[in-house]
Amino acid sequence: MNKIILLGYVSKLPELHKSTGEREVTITRFDLAVNKKGKYKDQSDADFFHCTSFGKTAEFIEKYFDVGSKMLLTGRVENNNYTNSKGEKVYGYQVVVEEVEFADSKPKSETYE
Repeated sequence: MNKIILLGYVSKLPELHKSTGEREVTITRFDLAVNKKGKYKDQSDADFFHCTSFGKTAEFIEKYFDVGSKMLLTGRVENNNYTNSKGEKVYGYQVVVEEVEFADSKPKSETYE
């Protein structure tokens, strides 16, 4: 099973793109900063996750989330490994968003799948 749940803050503005090809797909990419506890008491740090969403979820994120928005998401982790022009293997990952909801204190919380 490949499932990840993250609660954090949007740290890179969601950018909406349309794929090219026979079937057009809406794609939104953004970064999510997730706080973690530091090595010392009262010290915090953050991990930054590259996130990608598709379709209606992508449109929802681009429309309603901005830098600093608190977000709860579920998704899966995918590898982005490739070999560069020097023949070196480069390792990376991204979170593919499956569900997202507002995590800020708002009068009405919305969820979109």
